[in-house]
Order: sequence, then C-alpha cells, then structure tokens
Amino acid sequence: MRGHELDLTVVRSPQPGAAQDRGRNEPVRTCVGCRKRASIGELLRVVAVDGHLVVDERRRLPGRGAWLHPGPECLTKAERRRAFPRALRVSGVLDARAVRHYVERRAVKSTGEEPSPSGVGMKEAGRPVMSQP
Repeated sequence: MRGHELDLTVVRSPQPGAAQDRGRNEPVRTCVGCRKRASIGELLRVVAVDGHLVVDERRRLPGRGAWLHPGPECLTKAERRRAFPRALRVSGVLDARAVRHYVERRAVKSTGEEPSPSGVGMKEAGRPVMSQP
C-alpha cells in the first residue's frame, strides 16, 4: 500500500449547548435542590460552618461548597432530599435557618411580598396547603 496515505482527520460532534456557551467563560454548577445546571452567577454558594449552613456571598469561604438557586423552592427541595450534608460531605444534620432567612429576604426584595409567617404555603382561597405524609 505504498503511495496511499490514509486521511485520519477526526471529526468531533459539537457538545450539547456548546453554541450557547460560546463567549461565556463563567463556570457552570448544579443546584443541589432542582439538580439543574446554571452559571455560578445565578447560584448561591453555601458552606457548612460548625453545623450551620452559611451563604457565602463573596464565594471566598474555605471548604467545600454546595450551589443553590436563590429561590425558596430549591431550598425546600434540597432540605427534603437531604442534599446539603451529602454535597458538603458532612455527617449529621445541618441547620439551614440562616440560608432560609437569606432566601426569603431576597424573595421579599424581588417580589415585594411578605413570606407566610409559619412557612406554610397558601392557596388562592387563603387556606393553607396541606402536606402529604
């Protein structure tokens, strides 16, 4: 087979979302609540400090971080799934009151609505939403 050269050009298929991400150099992380990927600019970094969850606004605190959308829905999902101890590789229960307060305060600023006092959701008719066992 002398005189014949094989063309070994590699053709790569585009990565999913590659066209969308072109030009953006911001890292992408996964929300521990809804498990959707988003840029770090859209997510909150949460770290564990002495058994308490703390929002790391400047993204500078030491240690492992978990990423969360700043909405109460994602926080509720993350707590229900017990995602924080797993993501942060911490044993035991973590107190999320500070993160809940931060998320609710942020929601009030963006919508202008006060959160329900007991943390229970309300239906349109004003009756509380009943959780299922």
